[in-house]
Amino acid sequence: MSKTWVVIPTRLPLVLRRCHGCASEHFRANGKFRVNANHKLIDAWLLALCTVCGQTTKLTVLERMNVRSVRPELLDLLHDNDLGLAAELLQDQVVRRRNRIALDWDNAWRLDTGGSDQQEGEAIEVSVRFAARIPVRPVRLIAEGFGFSRAEVERLITEGNLVSAVRLSGKLSGDFTFTLKR
Repeated sequence: MSKTWVVIPTRLPLVLRRCHGCASEHFRANGKFRVNANHKLIDAWLLALCTVCGQTTKLTVLERMNVRSVRPELLDLLHDNDLGLAAELLQDQVVRRRNRIALDWDNAWRLDTGGSDQQEGEAIEVSVRFAARIPVRPVRLIAEGFGFSRAEVERLITEGNLVSAVRLSGKLSGDFTFTLKR
């Protein structure tokens, strides 16, 4: 039996960065951008609010770029405060490195298993797809998908009843498959 599970984001992840106002480490991006043009140069920032005190921080998206070198579609999305663009930029390694931030995906995703119609004693091959690059522990996904405890999933891996071509310990953010032998 073959199944497909999908890890779907439910909201934007929290931005991990220290707040200068209250020393909190969590900011919430809501998809708002600030664009500033000075003659032929343009700057753009993604705005994020501290979850404790509400202070705003700016995450640099464009810095001193010539206006003509920026795609018109990108400018339109920035001006429209496009939530999809905000999600894409938060996942961009260059933006994260430039702004020295990390992402906190806790409670920002859900697992869609497509229902559970498994037969006892039957091997199940599951293909897990990620709608966004969300780092999640496979053991947690498998436990949530089948309704097992994490300890039970670890036991199944140890006994060889849960196998995969990828290592199931640690975190993954890319598609993978596994087989559960019952």
